[in-house]
Amino acid sequence: MKLMIASDIHGSLYYCEKVRDIYQKEKPEKLLLLGDLLYHGPRNDLPRDYNPKGVIKLLNEMKQELLCVRGNCDAEVDQMVLEFPIMADYMILYLEGHLIFATHGHIHNKEHMPMLKKGDVLLHGHTHVQAMEDLDGVFYLNPGSVSLPKEGNQNSYMIYEDGCFQIKNLDGQLIKSYQMKS
Repeated sequence: MKLMIASDIHGSLYYCEKVRDIYQKEKPEKLLLLGDLLYHGPRNDLPRDYNPKGVIKLLNEMKQELLCVRGNCDAEVDQMVLEFPIMADYMILYLEGHLIFATHGHIHNKEHMPMLKKGDVLLHGHTHVQAMEDLDGVFYLNPGSVSLPKEGNQNSYMIYEDGCFQIKNLDGQLIKSYQMKS
């Protein structure tokens, strides 16, 4: 299975269009969005081409391609305009025999770990900072932010395929990779 993973669009139509274009180019089976889709939040500057209504239209057109979890900037009012579910705090995936706990990161994160065992993966966005870290046998992954990267990171997304996670910039250049062990 091939997945594309992105986080923290924050209402940027420009970066949402980039995500769509990358999705079409990469040709994964699904796009997993790790929250903060429409609103920029009070701590962030407005992202480039802030246009939540445009993001709504674009994502609704892709609704059959999407898997989503709720971010701290996502609310019930957002769910009212989106035609796909976004209100789950986490999602469990099983890939290559590994449990992947996918969440936004504001509730469950490396400081507040969910109940995971060695070999499991904690996957979240929220910090806008790319990460690939071994936390005592649990692997922590963060694709960074599509629209508002922090700490000198590039705008980025992640691809999962054949047991390998890759963080890429929006030009498709590899930044980091991790191959899960069997």
